[in-house]
Amino acid sequence: MRYGGIEAGGTTWTCAVTDGAGSVEEVESFPTTSPGETLDRAASFFQGTERLESVGIGCFGPIDLRIGSAIWGRITTTPKPGWADVDVVGALAEKLDVPFAFDTDVNASAVGEATWGAAVGLKTFCYVTVGTGIGAGLVANGEVLHGLLHPELGHVRVPHDFERDPFAGSCPFHGDCLEGLASGEALRARWGRPAEELQDEHQVWDLEADYLALALTNLVCTISPELIIIGGGVANSPTLLPLIREKLGALSGGYVGAEQFGCSVEEFVVLPALGPLAGVLGAAELGRRRTQGVSPSKDERETT
Repeated sequence: MRYGGIEAGGTTWTCAVTDGAGSVEEVESFPTTSPGETLDRAASFFQGTERLESVGIGCFGPIDLRIGSAIWGRITTTPKPGWADVDVVGALAEKLDVPFAFDTDVNASAVGEATWGAAVGLKTFCYVTVGTGIGAGLVANGEVLHGLLHPELGHVRVPHDFERDPFAGSCPFHGDCLEGLASGEALRARWGRPAEELQDEHQVWDLEADYLALALTNLVCTISPELIIIGGGVANSPTLLPLIREKLGALSGGYVGAEQFGCSVEEFVVLPALGPLAGVLGAAELGRRRTQGVSPSKDERETT
């Protein structure tokens, strides 16, 4: 059996055909451009494939995940130009006659890592992505966490030291929320260059690690994860992860230490074992799981 997966990111989309057991048979990545062009390219990738059982989509957000909602399958209030209110599932359903699963890109990555990666066997953990934006997929007691919407770690507020960092923040909604201070877009706006061109600038990564460690400390105290996985393009900086670990340990103040972690901080905060395939493999797995139940159709959404 074959299952399709889409990691629909704000910068790049990755489409893959998998065997449902963690192996990728075909994969293609391409830039996120206009909705029409991007969705057409994704549909074209799968149209040449033999019968698919389903397609799972892990999408940048915010998105509507409420089964039965008239706008299930849509991106909602994203600041990405042109993408607000885009019906991702609806557009693909017009071209692909398969059941669809729909969740956030970070939840898809969390599912991938829980099924085949660093979080195998764990009940409660967090997958945090630091890229163009910041998001978190949270798994609690073995279930992906959903609620009123979906977790939005990127928009939590962290202490902003204006004397050290007078940057106002890049988030169009909140200014200096975590995403506004520590996302790839924030790095570019503050320093005038993208993250990959800032690798030798210690002050950049020291400040970045401070903000991210503050957010992870909040996760430790609220979700109580057994593991934190950090992915995304910004997380590829070789300087960043060691600094985050160091600062997270210091911020705990001894309240949560090695005995509670059950491991060293180096083992507690890790990179994704599946690397860049975590999201698309997780998305395909969400689709596979959807075939075990009933996928809401476009018509059902519109008549709800």
